[in-house]
Amino acid sequence: MKRISNFLLILLFCLSTSVSASELKEKLSQLKDISQIEALESEHYAEKYVVRITQPLDHKQPQLGSFTQRVVVSHVGFDRPTVIVTEGYGGRYAMNSRYQEELSKLFNLNVVFVEHRFFLESTPEPLNWDYLTAENSAYDLHHVTTTFKNIYSNKWISTGISKGGQTSMIYRSYFPDDVDFSVPYVAPLNRAVEDDRQEVFLRKVGTKKERKQIQKFQTEILKRKELMLPLLEAFSKEKNYTYSIPLAEVLDYCVLEYAFAFWQWGASVSSIPALDSNDKMLFDHLMDISGSDYFSETQPNASFFVQAAKELGYYGYDTKPFKKYLTIKDAKGYMEKIMLPKSAGKITFDPALYHKIHNYLRDNDPKMIWIYGEVDPWSATRVPHFKGKVNEQIYIQPRGSHRARISNMPNDMKAKIMAQIEAWLQ
Repeated sequence: MKRISNFLLILLFCLSTSVSASELKEKLSQLKDISQIEALESEHYAEKYVVRITQPLDHKQPQLGSFTQRVVVSHVGFDRPTVIVTEGYGGRYAMNSRYQEELSKLFNLNVVFVEHRFFLESTPEPLNWDYLTAENSAYDLHHVTTTFKNIYSNKWISTGISKGGQTSMIYRSYFPDDVDFSVPYVAPLNRAVEDDRQEVFLRKVGTKKERKQIQKFQTEILKRKELMLPLLEAFSKEKNYTYSIPLAEVLDYCVLEYAFAFWQWGASVSSIPALDSNDKMLFDHLMDISGSDYFSETQPNASFFVQAAKELGYYGYDTKPFKKYLTIKDAKGYMEKIMLPKSAGKITFDPALYHKIHNYLRDNDPKMIWIYGEVDPWSATRVPHFKGKVNEQIYIQPRGSHRARISNMPNDMKAKIMAQIEAWLQ
């Protein structure tokens, strides 16, 4: 009897899931501009689909043409709130059956994951960099949200990590009422292509002993440059990396990037090899922390660097401590020299986006929670704390890195964040 009961329960569950799946797919098929609906497997969601939404190349001039943008929909329930993930890069990882967005996991939310324009499958053909603007990306998200609100009518939350967090802030500043609240993670607000606040940050982060150990490692690599270059050449050939600058300069930039990358990802000084270690051991550690692929011509995120050079901004390198050993004279203008695709042409940075977001946050009090890591260099350009704000809330994880999330916050901070989000979801 018990076996029969269990069988019936399983059968009823399967039938209800099947009906629900049919209902969701039917609703998706009726949405305007949605095409190529494909079911995906998921370990965490009852149903999951990848779809394409047609977007104008330029939302202000739709007659110029269109492209399709990849969107991944993870379904919990039609009556549940929905989180829109404002991804800043490609969305391949969201296709994985194991993917589960943090807010969705914590609060049982539907997910509408949006791959950023000009990345992976959301790249227009032919590629024209003129249409890769923050404003167009905000209009993309607006189109997605207004479209999917026809299915999910409960509350909406926007969220994103790193550049995705930037994208969430951009979206909110252009369309403040599209979502009920936002949770950007480790999101910078840069004001220049080579924002020097990160350089100042790196001179103070951690302890003096840690900073000294990091700098000694960087210096040791440069002192052994003639021995490191053959290793870099062999490594690059094995990985099929090519560069637009000489190998000696590539090594310089790997060393300069090392401190930033070290703190960004929360490495431990205990992982740094002893300075008298052999060349291979030192080189392998350098590549583990700040690999040369970052400076290669096959860098997969060229679209990001176009955006950084145009509007998003980035960071510079302090060459003074290593001037004696560097092949390069200085690092000024390195992005244009190394990172930008030749097809992008000459790009001049426009600080208007920085001011738009800054002024929006200064003049309003949107419901937003920012999550940052204390030792993450990107926290050097975090959003400012404006006095008198109630809804704008900033949480900094002690000794936290770019991996700072609600789930790994200290218990007291986590409890406050969770309580606030619960209240906003009511």
